Amino acid sequence: MQILTLAGTVGKDADLRQTQGGDAVLNFSLAIDNGKDSDGNKRAATWFDCSLWGKRANALQPYIHKGDKLTVTGRPTARTHNDKVYMGCNVNDLTFQGSANRDGNRDTGSQQSSGGYGGGDMDDDLPF
Repeated sequence: MQILTLAGTVGKDADLRQTQGGDAVLNFSLAIDNGKDSDGNKRAATWFDCSLWGKRANALQPYIHKGDKLTVTGRPTARTHNDKVYMGCNVNDLTFQGSANRDGNRDTGSQQSSGGYGGGDMDDDLPF
């Protein structure tokens, strides 16, 4: 099985939907920064359509917003529409690398979720 790991910025607030079978699916886009070329010009971002399924979709929907920095791991996907290929990822794990607060400041805290929202202050559990 192939595993894809992506670190990027959420393009818009996550969208929670239900399949016809009643399963929850959370969709969000993730922009991957490709740095600059040899002339110092910024390269275009690579976009991935990410999907998170099940109970975690419901639990994480309120926390994934435009501008958030995430690292996701999952199974790579691709679909074609009107002769254009769209890359995607069925997310197994995600880590919050920082978020865009409503006042424009960034929270650089990191929290991980593989079975649900990690939440809480991890520093309290560290022995040093």
